[in-house]
Amino acid sequence: MRHLNKLCAILMLAGLSVQAQDSNNKWAISFGANAVDGGRVSAASKIDDQFSQFFDAKKYWSIIPSVTSVNVSKYVGNNFSFGVTGSVNKINKFVGERVYDAATNTSDYPVANPGDLMYYSFDGVVKYSMMNLIKSKSFEPTAHIGGGYTWLGDASAGTINGGLGLTYWFGKQVGLTYSATYKYSFDDARNPTFDVPTHVQHFAGLIFKFGAKDSDNDGLYDNEDACPTDAGTLEFKGCPDSDGDKIIDKEDACPETPGLAQFGGCPDTDGDGIQDKEDACPDAAGVKALGGCPDADGDGIADKDDKCIDVKGPKENGGCPWPDRDGDNVLDKDDQCPDVKGTAANKGCPEVTEEVMKRLNDYGKTILFDTGKASFQKQTYPVLEAMTAIFKEYPNAQFSIEGHTDSDGKDATNLKLSEERAAAVKNFLVANGIDGTRLSSKGYGETMPVASNKTKAGKTQNRRVEVKLVK
Repeated sequence: MRHLNKLCAILMLAGLSVQAQDSNNKWAISFGANAVDGGRVSAASKIDDQFSQFFDAKKYWSIIPSVTSVNVSKYVGNNFSFGVTGSVNKINKFVGERVYDAATNTSDYPVANPGDLMYYSFDGVVKYSMMNLIKSKSFEPTAHIGGGYTWLGDASAGTINGGLGLTYWFGKQVGLTYSATYKYSFDDARNPTFDVPTHVQHFAGLIFKFGAKDSDNDGLYDNEDACPTDAGTLEFKGCPDSDGDKIIDKEDACPETPGLAQFGGCPDTDGDGIQDKEDACPDAAGVKALGGCPDADGDGIADKDDKCIDVKGPKENGGCPWPDRDGDNVLDKDDQCPDVKGTAANKGCPEVTEEVMKRLNDYGKTILFDTGKASFQKQTYPVLEAMTAIFKEYPNAQFSIEGHTDSDGKDATNLKLSEERAAAVKNFLVANGIDGTRLSSKGYGETMPVASNKTKAGKTQNRRVEVKLVK
């Protein structure tokens, strides 16, 4: 415990430093065991003798099987770090000068116990990491130089140090480390009671890096984390991808819903090339011109607005084709006679032929009025009904009803009577369903005879009703 307290005191005086690790975890601490070689390197005069049994721990090394060394270091940049090391040991193996044995004709370096001398050392270390040179993520070879001060029993001396080391990192911040340091002493003599000989000290133990900041605890240090305040993944350099669509949240316009890169991370559920938030029908593949809605019949009207989704039709008719009720190839919307076959030239209405006009006028000649009156004789009603049926066949045609008399009586009386009789025919037609706007009536009296008024037969022909087509 006394030795450990002395070691801790040394470290407290030195303060905290580090062996270089990296720019993130700038601080590191290592602790473990140390071994002192007993001065073999200074006992031998030849270099090959000094290092020929470098790792012969059983013969030359003095070791206390416990934690006997601590190193604290700090990264200072460019693969360099600076640190301090404190160690304690008990020297029970001291290498003497070479002795020749004449009997065996061999020579060796005797090893003796100098009296379990306490050993303390405090060293400053400048270390250079070669991890980048070998491009390894686990093995870190190092070289170091420095200087320090060593106490051996009642003796003490300053040393100039140099050495090599190797660390195996089996975790991001934890590793196994080994290093060997050649400590050159300025003492010329090798009396362990009064001098500190040049020697090699070995260190082995665990090393821990620390000091890096990971604000969001996602395993990436802040200076390597593209999103240091939001926990993310290594794949996205520390940025989150909440919806798992491979687009990081800060670049994702829809971070809570998986989407496509072409839409900034927003979805296109129906796969029609229109993102959902701009798609009026996000669950049914459609066309862009209709806001993403489908148009099954291709008439340019979205199915949701189309009353006939499987048949093409104009928008004006709700997406349905215009009907043609009478089958005359004139659509109802353009057909002035949608329930009667007609011709396109006559806007869907039947055309009044000369034959039709002849029939109407043949009927007109047989209309009988009471003498001197505009009232119909009973036998005339079937004739009027027949004429009404013909007028109904031509619902858009306009007609003029004309009345004529013979020459008996006064002219003025005949003119008035002809007008009344023409009007009577018109009124009958209107009363039986003919649109009055299609009809006009006029009387001509005795002015337009078609036969001679000198004969009874001629007068009969002149008393007539004529129908004219108004064009």
